[in-house]
Amino acid sequence: MFRYLTVPVTAFAQNCSLVWCDQTLKAAVIDPGGDLDLLLEEVERLGLQLEQIWLTHAHIDHAGAAGELAERLGLPIIGPHEADQFWIDGLPGQSKMFGFPPAKSFKPTRWLHDGDSVTVGECTLAVRHCPGHTPGHVVFYSAQARRAFVGDVLFAGSIGRTDFPQGDHDTLIASIKNRLWPMGDDTVFIPGHGPESTFERERRSNPYVAD
Repeated sequence: MFRYLTVPVTAFAQNCSLVWCDQTLKAAVIDPGGDLDLLLEEVERLGLQLEQIWLTHAHIDHAGAAGELAERLGLPIIGPHEADQFWIDGLPGQSKMFGFPPAKSFKPTRWLHDGDSVTVGECTLAVRHCPGHTPGHVVFYSAQARRAFVGDVLFAGSIGRTDFPQGDHDTLIASIKNRLWPMGDDTVFIPGHGPESTFERERRSNPYVAD
């Protein structure tokens, strides 16, 4: 069965998630923006075998420690979509701008595209390309667990910012309605910041995307 634990990291309280297969204890980490010692303590506490890094997008609070973690443990970096390479290239500058520890730029081991999948142990998650917040943003969806890791596309009661370079409001709204809603109203989503919610709740009450 698919399991996960969300650990807020960095001064931006970014929701980094450890995801794993409870049959094999093989694990991936989604969006390791920082606080690697804290994340690795949780990996050890849970008895997990961390094998992969998955990225929803390449803003500093989501990807700032990915290069260091990959180098330290020899892990592949999977995602996001290649349209975010310019954000990856800019990670060292982002870290200085926002007062983060020095961040390494990198080239992901594997880019992700709409319709791809990622696998950890015996659990497979679908990948959807959801641009708008950044052009290369992707989300990870477990149909088995009815969970979606949506990064900064959608929040409880809000949506991602679109005033960053290559952000676009209309594109973001289309991503939410055309790529997230079909996952089902009962799907619980884990946003990049703040509490979990369901697509049903957001369709009903989120002022930006309510039906």
